[in-house]
Amino acid sequence: MTTVDLAQVPQRLATGAFILNSGLQKWSGDEETAAGIHGFAAGTYPFLKDVDPPTFLKGLAAGEIAVGSILLAPFVSGRVAGAALTAFSAGLLGLYLRTPGMHDGNLRPTQQGTPIAKDIWMLGIGTALVLGNGQRRAEKKAERKAEKAVRKAEKRAAVAEAKVVKKQRALQD
Repeated sequence: MTTVDLAQVPQRLATGAFILNSGLQKWSGDEETAAGIHGFAAGTYPFLKDVDPPTFLKGLAAGEIAVGSILLAPFVSGRVAGAALTAFSAGLLGLYLRTPGMHDGNLRPTQQGTPIAKDIWMLGIGTALVLGNGQRRAEKKAERKAEKAVRKAEKRAAVAEAKVVKKQRALQD
């Protein structure tokens, strides 16, 4: 059973709810919405030109619903949720980097690019979830090692105390 690190809860809730909501809105998108989003994506990723716009929109919506759900599911590890979010946000940032007019050439967003450039926060959160899970594991390992050392020291102290008691009894006899 995977437990969620409480420090990850705000990141996962905010990001997961945002992405899930976006996917649910796209799921019921009309032809015009599908054509607009498809045209934007196909302009950057030419292999998408052959995909029917409504089919593309449903696929995108399903992907967003899946990523949002993974982030919100408490039984999914931070590492898995972070990997899904990192991959998703990398795709969005690819749109930003490859689409003409999104940035000034020095990666500073233009007015047109700001709505996508802001998605860098998702890359940061995804990376933090992946790395944070490793940090938690390292902390748990250090805790176990410290607990083992304490038990060992307590055992030595008990043995030493028993020897002292034994010597005291021997001196009294």
